[in-house]
Amino acid sequence: MTDLHLSPTPNDCPLPRRRADFATFAEAIDYAARSDKGLNFHDMRGDLVRAYPFREMRDDALAMARRLAASGVVPGDRIAIIAETSAEFAALFCGCIYAGAWPVPLPLPTTFGGKDGYIEQLAVQLASSDPKILFYPAEIADMAQAGADRQGCRGMSWEDFAATDAPEVTLPEAQPDDICYLQYSSGSTRFPTGVAVTHRALLHNLYGHATGVDLGTNDRVVSWLPWYHDMGLVGCFLSPIANQVSCDYLKTEHFARRPLAWLDLISRNSGQTLSYSPTFGYDICARRISSQSHVADRFDLSRWRTAGNGADMIRPDVMQNFVNAFADAGFRASAFTPSYGLAEATLAVTVMPPGEGIRVELVPEEALSGSPRDLSRPARYRAIVNCGKPLPGMEVEIRGEQGQIKSDHQIGKVWCRGESVMHSYFRNQEATDDCLVDGWLDTGDMGYMAEGYLFIVGRAKDMIIINGKNHWPQDIEWAVEQLPGFNHGDIAAFSIEAENGEEVPAVLVHCRVSDPEERVRLHDQIRDKVRSITGMNCVVELVPPRTLPRTSSGKLSRAKAKRLYLSGEIEPIKLLEAA
Repeated sequence: MTDLHLSPTPNDCPLPRRRADFATFAEAIDYAARSDKGLNFHDMRGDLVRAYPFREMRDDALAMARRLAASGVVPGDRIAIIAETSAEFAALFCGCIYAGAWPVPLPLPTTFGGKDGYIEQLAVQLASSDPKILFYPAEIADMAQAGADRQGCRGMSWEDFAATDAPEVTLPEAQPDDICYLQYSSGSTRFPTGVAVTHRALLHNLYGHATGVDLGTNDRVVSWLPWYHDMGLVGCFLSPIANQVSCDYLKTEHFARRPLAWLDLISRNSGQTLSYSPTFGYDICARRISSQSHVADRFDLSRWRTAGNGADMIRPDVMQNFVNAFADAGFRASAFTPSYGLAEATLAVTVMPPGEGIRVELVPEEALSGSPRDLSRPARYRAIVNCGKPLPGMEVEIRGEQGQIKSDHQIGKVWCRGESVMHSYFRNQEATDDCLVDGWLDTGDMGYMAEGYLFIVGRAKDMIIINGKNHWPQDIEWAVEQLPGFNHGDIAAFSIEAENGEEVPAVLVHCRVSDPEERVRLHDQIRDKVRSITGMNCVVELVPPRTLPRTSSGKLSRAKAKRLYLSGEIEPIKLLEAA
């Protein structure tokens, strides 16, 4: 129940702001606790249910650290924690830091995959991280404990753990090059690789990002992002601590049910707001409000100065739809702040300077595919979004297949170097050696530089190569989305091997029509659309809504969709046969 007497933590206080200039994250917690700022947790309607000052969080974290030490946890032990957006998770995570253990945030159950799928995912990540204990909220005890039991890992609800003794003990003192935490990237559910991040790397990235967005004295963060994903964990939990910023939270599942509560929360903020989302978050809000009017009566988005974009390919058309929907509520297109990053670089690699907004370049299809121009077909272009400039202390290079450095506007593999780059993949030297070379990180993404700005084209592993020509799945998916009745995330494109041994494009599409003849018409329309993009016939399969799998952060997982389709776990809708 909401406490009407609660007040959120303030935006400002007399304590001088320090931009993450600490030797360890434990020092950052200690300093933040000297301010009146903190974390604020809201319910589905956006009403405040708990204000959690950093001072109180630190006291709880130190008690958790003493409990961990009393239970036999020593520095270097992994402690898995189901990352619910809550004060309990915050105290446990920071308690691990004080105890010298490595917190491992793991995802909550989602609507995809069901109970058995979640237990399997949890068990795989527990096997990879080899934690001493798994902590979880009591409401998912059955599933979480089942995952722990599969790996012989001790499991305990954090409510039960908080009730144990916290005797006085001497806690270890962290060093800058100690591992701070393990982060599983959103796509690493089947063959997980935990990213080991040091205190030095974390604080370097938090300083760089705060500098890149010019974090100010009256800024406040609003977030619905999950804390098991790097954008939510690092950008919207660890960064507010290290940079002494108050933050307002909605749980991710509450955002999914009532996305406009996110904008309500921003509207009530008296300071300048920083809030981040992948493209689909903006898309959902613009679609949800499209049937309503009087946005200016409900929302005030005029103080939203940094509307961050990241975590997936940024779609300029979606961003424009959001501007169209909320301009009357004071939202400014210049607030959009594209960025590029990945867990292996802690979080951010590049960020758009404040106020520059969404900037795109139209790139010819043949430049993206590496193929010569087909003069028999009209020229096609894709709008590529500018993802900004490297953070302070971060270098970015574009390299060819032989490692040669590419010039401006030449597409190649994106590499980066800086103190933010991960230490290693936990207990996976082979994977570490594959992507870390002489301090440089092979991101696995394709892009190009132009006058100091980075443009991301797509992930190399998602590229569809047919008859020696490269096709980006995003191009195929976006083309199908232009047909009436489709939403962002309704289409997954990849290549499969045909009966004759040749690679052909395949497209799985959510189908919401029930009339058999209408399904056939839709199938043919999609096939023709994809042929117009690729010049080839393709396999088109209509599948039931909510069939296509997503990563823990909500992004479409093409690799998993392909695997489930080929294994028969995704069953296409049977079409009416022609007479």
